[in-house]
Amino acid sequence: MIHETIRVLGTATLTTWFPSNSPEMNPERTRPTVIICPGGGYSFTSDREAEPVALRLAALGINAAVLRYSCSPARFPAALRELAAAVALVRERAHEWNVAKDRVFAMGFSAGGHLAASLGVLSEDPVLADIEGDIRPNGLVLCYPVILSGEFSHEGSFKELLGDDGDRRREGLSLESRITGRTPPAFVWHTWEDEIVPLENSLAFAQALRRHGVPFEYHVFQRGKHGLSTATADTVNAKGWGIEPSCQEWLAMAARWIEDTGTSGS
Repeated sequence: MIHETIRVLGTATLTTWFPSNSPEMNPERTRPTVIICPGGGYSFTSDREAEPVALRLAALGINAAVLRYSCSPARFPAALRELAAAVALVRERAHEWNVAKDRVFAMGFSAGGHLAASLGVLSEDPVLADIEGDIRPNGLVLCYPVILSGEFSHEGSFKELLGDDGDRRREGLSLESRITGRTPPAFVWHTWEDEIVPLENSLAFAQALRRHGVPFEYHVFQRGKHGLSTATADTVNAKGWGIEPSCQEWLAMAARWIEDTGTSGS
């Protein structure tokens, strides 16, 4: 296992859980790599959506890394720049880390889903122009993501992301409006019962992907409130909440989608 923590743009950290190659098992193997952006309303990064997810992906033979990005009082585009730099770093060290350069994915939960999706739709934005390297992910995995900045928005996320600049910038960060034919393919899941970040967020994103001819896989589970992470005992919160059997298959489904997506997002 290649397990290390690296500074990204001086403030963020990227921690890797990359399976090691062996002379006994295809020593030249490269793997898809997922950069995980935990949720937390842009006010913190949740432990529940970090290491437990990375360990499960690594067990499935997928390189996984957790980005602890800058949160409030940092404002947009700090976290976006850190994620872009992390994607570039993973590709830069591809040989050392056994990374398939054309299979680098951004995964995000809740506000972390907004961050991952932001890189998917804003990778050519001027705010990222000085980030060296290839910053565009080949695919997105969005877990109950914050998307909308108007009706059905998660107000807390936009307040922490934008601060006093919110009214001027938030419309441009309603991400369904920023999708183009260049947006990477996406795997998206949500629950019907989510009242904190309503289903309309991911539904609007999926509909916009469809309008622009971008491939996606979209799953809605009926049961389960917001913030399930793996929905298993591994990520139960301090109050004992978070097990939802009907949602537990999402990670295996996402892993299959990642394996199948290949170079289609390049």
